Amino acid sequence: MSTLGKITRRAFVIGSAAITGGVLFGYYKYKQPYPNPLTRDLHDGEAALTPYVLINATGVTIIAPRAEMGQGVRTSLAALVAEELDIDVHSVTVEHGPASKAYYNAAVLEEGAPFPPHDNSAMANGVRDLMHVPAKFLGTQITGGSSSTIDAFEKMRIAGATAREALLLAAAAKLKVDKNTLRTENGAVITRDGQRIPYTELATLAASVSLPDDVSLKPRSEWKQIGRSIPKLDMVEKCTGTATFGMDVIQPDMLYATIKVNPHLGAKLNSFNAANATAMPGVKHILPLGEVGVAVVASNTWYAFKAAEVIEFDWAKTAYAQTTEGLFESAIAAFKESHQDSQNRNDGDVDFVIGQAGDATINREYRAPMLAHATMEPMNATALLKNGQLDIWAGNQSPTFALAEAAKVSGISEENIRVHTTYLGGGFGRRAEMDFIVYAVMVAIQLEGTPVKVTWTREEDMTHDNYRPFAIARFQGVVSGSNISALDVKISSPSVMESQMGRVGLSIPGPDTTIVQAAWDQAYMIENYRVTGYRVPIGIPVSSWRSVGASQNGFFCESMMDELAHEANVDPIDMRLALISHSPTRKVLEAVAELANWGRVLPENHGMGIALVTSFGVPVAQVIEVEKTQNGIKIHNVYVAADVGIAIDPSNIEAQLISGINFGLAAAMMGEITVKDGKVEQTNFHNFDSIRMHQAPAIHCKILENGERIRGIGEPGTPPAAPALANAIYAATGVRLREMPFKKQIQFV
Repeated sequence: MSTLGKITRRAFVIGSAAITGGVLFGYYKYKQPYPNPLTRDLHDGEAALTPYVLINATGVTIIAPRAEMGQGVRTSLAALVAEELDIDVHSVTVEHGPASKAYYNAAVLEEGAPFPPHDNSAMANGVRDLMHVPAKFLGTQITGGSSSTIDAFEKMRIAGATAREALLLAAAAKLKVDKNTLRTENGAVITRDGQRIPYTELATLAASVSLPDDVSLKPRSEWKQIGRSIPKLDMVEKCTGTATFGMDVIQPDMLYATIKVNPHLGAKLNSFNAANATAMPGVKHILPLGEVGVAVVASNTWYAFKAAEVIEFDWAKTAYAQTTEGLFESAIAAFKESHQDSQNRNDGDVDFVIGQAGDATINREYRAPMLAHATMEPMNATALLKNGQLDIWAGNQSPTFALAEAAKVSGISEENIRVHTTYLGGGFGRRAEMDFIVYAVMVAIQLEGTPVKVTWTREEDMTHDNYRPFAIARFQGVVSGSNISALDVKISSPSVMESQMGRVGLSIPGPDTTIVQAAWDQAYMIENYRVTGYRVPIGIPVSSWRSVGASQNGFFCESMMDELAHEANVDPIDMRLALISHSPTRKVLEAVAELANWGRVLPENHGMGIALVTSFGVPVAQVIEVEKTQNGIKIHNVYVAADVGIAIDPSNIEAQLISGINFGLAAAMMGEITVKDGKVEQTNFHNFDSIRMHQAPAIHCKILENGERIRGIGEPGTPPAAPALANAIYAATGVRLREMPFKKQIQFV
């Protein structure tokens, strides 16, 4: 583990910014709550007891302010409120909250604290808590970084407990009795003699009660809903096709549009000729989108798609590398001191040990390509500007960013803009970007009074993503007997934070931890251990992709750990255990070994591979079993163990692990975005393939709760999949894969 002195010198920029924020703004300001946004639209008889609880005559509505994109967050977050409110979560309505700083994500910046997840010292946890200060002032309502449950775990339980206390006080006033003679149960206040007063009858009175400053939360022994598997509240509407995703939004007299913007990402439009398009059936308007492209507006989406195909464009080009090879050359060129971005870990004397080892040093290079998010629901948004009010309907991961960008583009004040967040047909970080919303607002401004749904074609979506960055890792390792005596890791990649935050006008100070995420911060205790990140200058736009830097760095680091274990002639799990002292991480590794029956005699041509990656604070270990067949590699089983600290909903955690594993396997096996002549070559799923049902393995899960803090699980299941698969293929075939996608060298069946 890095010493405190090294952290202070090299990586404390973000932590210091948090402390400075507390002083600059005044810590007392941080304690002041944002106004309750629900009071803006209250009707007679409705009461918004907290920003998360709305009660009227028809029942209780719980506000889940994080986007539901298939990860079950509405159910999990609603259960936190329902537990403390003493109401069955299946008897409430759950809605996404409005765009409001009141729903800021306090935990999303914790990942940037300069301490590895296994460091649970008072200082480390103190700095993580201080990260909530700048998060509060940024006021970003965002779903990402596996932070939703971390942020909500205490906050939403307090909201439920506060609402319950207000209802008890209201009932006591109504009945003129001591509050302590009352209790709550299943959505009602109960008197000593058994009289039941439903919450709905107390709502208006409760709204006039002064809310308590402090409330007591239920001990874990009294939980009835938290910690249990809960059927998803949105299951029926999603299974029956009645759930409203962005593409399902319908408004009266609505028109339909699509866009065409420069395929040279970031470059301008020189000119266009739409004469052929304007005469096509259903076409209503051809509208400019600033300097980047045009929107075709028609009476239905298909007409808009077909008309967009015949417009002639003269596109400007970009200055950055025009080919995939050129992009990787830029990563190689960044391996120099002038491009060094971080060195969060530098234990012992790596140079001395490697120098002493000489030719015995193991040198390896690994590569990972760009990847598209490829959500099943293409980018879309509906917008209406009418009577000075701008309404936006879109599945999005950051309503407050959407609000700010819409205000910037339209010139309309934020209080006159409403962002309606629908279900998301996949996000993975893509819907934290604002381009699809900005284009819809641009169209709405030009067609004031008419609602317009802007839907991207799959081709436009695939070729105009903000991609997972390409990356190269270089390793030098020295093995002494059965031990790793030195390991030097160098990773070169564009900065996700610089690119992504720059698009919304934010500058993140200091190094970008995502470049070395899941590399420097692992629980391995190697005496001489150094991890250095190098920043490639921004060119093609990059962004957060499920598990961010861990998605490629997990592959790099855990593949190299396997190589070193084989070089030392040591069992890969035994070697890892010998390097780990953090008890929860050790138990994850031990659990997956037991689950997979590691060490058993395998059938002929079978192989098993192990990978252990801690990302977003969650140690996840996976063992993958493959078979070498005459037609290629067949993946039979994946065994996975993960420690989330507290499992709010075990079935949902298991579902997220399964999802993350399949996502990671697809990327490892076949995922690749390439560039030719400055344009992305992949246009649809025929050449950006995904794992098919016959290729999907049986997945066996073990969920542990030994971790020191509650953690999220949306992303940590993805990073171990690629290295575990690569290591299994090596065990079965002797072929070592050091570049994704694996299909370049291996065929899969």
